[in-house]
Amino acid sequence: MEEQLIASNIDTVFLVSALNNDFNIRRIERYVTLAWESGASPVIVLTKADLSDDIDAKVLEVEEVAIGVPIHVTSSITHQGIEDLNKYLQSGTTIALLGSSGVGKSTLSNILSEKEQQAVHAIRNDDKGRHTTTSRDLLVFDKGLILDTPGLRELQLWNTEEAVSNTFQDIKGLENACKFRDCQHESEPGCAIQKAIEDGIITEARYHSYLKLLRETAFIENSTAYMRDKIEKTKHYRHQATQHRKMKKHR
Repeated sequence: MEEQLIASNIDTVFLVSALNNDFNIRRIERYVTLAWESGASPVIVLTKADLSDDIDAKVLEVEEVAIGVPIHVTSSITHQGIEDLNKYLQSGTTIALLGSSGVGKSTLSNILSEKEQQAVHAIRNDDKGRHTTTSRDLLVFDKGLILDTPGLRELQLWNTEEAVSNTFQDIKGLENACKFRDCQHESEPGCAIQKAIEDGIITEARYHSYLKLLRETAFIENSTAYMRDKIEKTKHYRHQATQHRKMKKHR
């Protein structure tokens, strides 16, 4: 399933990721990029804290890839961190919940709305919840609106390079610190990015993720430009054909 987040009327996006076996730092990185791209404010919600023994380490990982984004650790069992999320639920605001299947989005929306509005299933033996939300559901309650989205298997970006830059501020800063303006960040002398990788400031996996997302946005931008050009040419040819038929008719 591919999902594009259209957030013209969404104020905040809760990027929901579980702290159990579902935890995936590259996916969170991608969620953050998608949220910036939508124009809404991203907030990372790490669920199922009661099922994790290394919460601090995982939070540190998230902090390194989601620079400046608020991070909240929660549990639907103990209600840890739930009160901190309520401050985002102001009157007249809309919050979207974005995350893969089984991370606890529907349970979270039930708790926040203080109503059993969404059906949830018991956790499976592999620590992953069962997928129940199959369509976007807009939940209305006293404090505002919550948009619960289906569990996502794949996230399709748009073509906003600025969103990638917001997510990878650390790497963008390093690019400007290279000795040569045309540095390819491979084996050139004075490459700030390669030095940062060697020094452990950024990981090679994060840099490769950055390059991958840049390639995706470039591909989408080129594809969009191609389709736009194709549509304009089709309109032009149709217009010419119409004019030609009119001329023949009046001869």
